[in-house]
Amino acid sequence: MTLTLGVLLLLALCQGTISEEPSSSPNSTNDGLKFQLPTPTYETKDDYIPRSIGNLFKMVRIFLYVVQPNFFPKDLVREVLQKKFELSMDYGKVIQYEIGVLFGVVLGLLFVILMPLVGLCFGLCRCLNRCGGEMHQRQTEDGPFRRKYYALALLILCVLMSIGIIYGFMANHYLRTHIRKARKLADSNFRDLRTLQNVTVLQMHYVLDQYTTTKEKAISDLDNIKTLLGGDIQEHVKLKTIPVLDDVEAMAEEIRDTKVLLVSVNRNLWELKKSPEEIYRLLREVKRDLEQSLKDPVCSEPTQRARCNSIRMSLDQLDNNTYLGQLRLLDNEINNVNGVLQTNLSSLVQMSYQSINNIPERLQKQTTEIIPAVKRTLNYIGLNIKMIAEKVPIQEKLSVFLDSIEDLESNIYRELPRVEKYESYRWLSCLIICCFLTLIMIFYYLGLLCGVFGYKQNATPTTRGCVSNTGGTFLMVGVGVSFFFCWISMLFVVLTFAIGVNMEKLVCEPYQNRKLFQIMDTPYLLNENWKYYLSGKIFNNMDINLTIEQVYRDCKDNKGIYTALQLENVYNVSEHLTVEEHIRHMNNEFKKMSVNLDDIVLKEEGKRNLLDFSDSGVEQIDYDTYLAETGKSLTKVNLLTYASGLKEHANKLPPGVLKESLTRNVIKIQDIHNIKFLPLELQLVQVTNILDALDSSQKFITNDLPSIIIEESKEYADIIVSYFEYYLNWAKSAVMEEIAACKPVATAFDSAFDVFLCNYITKPMNLFWFGIGKATILLLPAIIIAVKLAKYYRRMDSEDVYEDDENIAMKKMYRSASNPL
Repeated sequence: MTLTLGVLLLLALCQGTISEEPSSSPNSTNDGLKFQLPTPTYETKDDYIPRSIGNLFKMVRIFLYVVQPNFFPKDLVREVLQKKFELSMDYGKVIQYEIGVLFGVVLGLLFVILMPLVGLCFGLCRCLNRCGGEMHQRQTEDGPFRRKYYALALLILCVLMSIGIIYGFMANHYLRTHIRKARKLADSNFRDLRTLQNVTVLQMHYVLDQYTTTKEKAISDLDNIKTLLGGDIQEHVKLKTIPVLDDVEAMAEEIRDTKVLLVSVNRNLWELKKSPEEIYRLLREVKRDLEQSLKDPVCSEPTQRARCNSIRMSLDQLDNNTYLGQLRLLDNEINNVNGVLQTNLSSLVQMSYQSINNIPERLQKQTTEIIPAVKRTLNYIGLNIKMIAEKVPIQEKLSVFLDSIEDLESNIYRELPRVEKYESYRWLSCLIICCFLTLIMIFYYLGLLCGVFGYKQNATPTTRGCVSNTGGTFLMVGVGVSFFFCWISMLFVVLTFAIGVNMEKLVCEPYQNRKLFQIMDTPYLLNENWKYYLSGKIFNNMDINLTIEQVYRDCKDNKGIYTALQLENVYNVSEHLTVEEHIRHMNNEFKKMSVNLDDIVLKEEGKRNLLDFSDSGVEQIDYDTYLAETGKSLTKVNLLTYASGLKEHANKLPPGVLKESLTRNVIKIQDIHNIKFLPLELQLVQVTNILDALDSSQKFITNDLPSIIIEESKEYADIIVSYFEYYLNWAKSAVMEEIAACKPVATAFDSAFDVFLCNYITKPMNLFWFGIGKATILLLPAIIIAVKLAKYYRRMDSEDVYEDDENIAMKKMYRSASNPL
């Protein structure tokens, strides 16, 4: 078993050459390399939420779905844009789509036309003392009920109209304040677009600069190859070989111990082969003596026959139980081990320790030619990446796109003062309409206030008080102003209604659900020669599937302009910035690096020394046989037990020659056990212990020692390569996904359509006509009720008094008494 130890150590030491290439460990590489593109901060928010009156906008939108429930007319819009629309032939489609809007416009125009006529006729009729113009009132039984009913109904109508007027004021104020924000909104969007243009240049430079950072990191590692690669190899060698060398040193001591053990075993075997012979001779004499004694006539007696037979049958137990004489001596093995000990294995182990300590210096000397070649490869890759960056058309396409921004910006700023000027006119017009309606409400509220609190129950129509009469007058003034003004208000409502509904349904809503983009992406719609407008505009290539909706969606997701505009059709970065190609160049250089560290563990002399020990024959010793024989008892029975049994039989015999013979042999057996057997048994135990110690020493280490195959050279190369693999993958991802992230472009579109056109103008305009229109329509029932209610508050010139039966009887009695016949 000691030989097994030596063979395993020899196999481990024979694998001490470290020139193989280890597997890569990419997970342990990119330490210290973390790239982050310059990220701009944009001013314009990418979403707009009208917080103050957003719920009112939603309410109006629900009403719009009732008025205009039809879906977006894609086919009709396409015909209009393609100039294929003919009103004389397609008016039916327009009417079908606009039926709800047309119905509302027709009702509004009828209101505009009829209300002035009705007001004129009503005024002339009252001037002729008709239509309630005569200041005469007849009291009726249900008069108080009618007066309260009319007052309550007018109050409810006034509250509803007031809510509509408040909507109008709020919408008018919201529209004015947000139109004033248009300049600020435009400024922030243009600044964001310029920021996008400027940061794109910075991002391209940053990507190129990071290659320099990566190259400097790699060069630093190459210059420190002694510490990085040599140190790692040294640590791995120490980790796997120092235990082996320690075991080899222990093996040298074990060989010396083995010799001592073999000499001891050999000496004890020689003694063991002689000592049992004397014991066996004495026992044979005892056996013969007992056999002669058992021939005594006493054994023929029936009473003693059984006892004598028992003693006779037990005599075989005194035979020898071991065959130590057959075991061979170990002289040859001892001589072989003596030959092994002539070489100083411990001094060879110390030389191996020194070789391991010199690994970094040896490594640096062996890689002096490969390092400059790797550096040249790195410079070549850098020039290649710079050429690729110059060919990527990101800046070119972005500049073409943003150059038009200059003209757009100048046009917007030139038109903004005019827009603000007309906005002032619009604001003033809407304010006048709201103020007139508010004036009407004031007249109605004053009429109700004076009429209700100035009315007296006991006053007749001709004796009503001044306050009540004033209330009635206010009501009639409100009616007159209503007839004079309501048609103007309704005309304004019809105009804003027709515009607002179609703006919401044909522009705002399809822009939000992207149906407007789908219309714009209709093949050959905007240009007869281009299937997709952007494909022809940017690439002049009809085969490229580049749509406005896809570009907007990608920009909304803040993707790079390379991906959004599909610039791979101009210059494919994936093909030219091939990671595998550059990695292959670097690996080819590193494959030329061969780190040879032969014989760093143990010299050939030490290996031959272990081989000689392996051939010493120690392993061929059959320890199991030696242990089995030395572990047996010398006799088949314990001599003391056998002597005690024999004595017991002798005590039961009658006095005579047989009894004396048995007693004498009992004493002889006890002497053999005490004088001869016990010392020999102790010697056998000692041999067994020595053999166990020798067996355990051969199991000093396991049969599966880890092989020492250092793979640090390839792992070191993989670390260097991984720097550039990480950089190249990041650079490709940055160019394709992150550089010139075009979210500001999508935000600019949202600002123009969703924010300015829809949220700043269309939605408050819709809220305005909704509130003012409601108030104007409710003027019609309010006029009727106010005219009727005024009769109960104004002072009449004449009256018809309502009289019941009791009053009539009393008047008749009064007339009879005053006119007697």
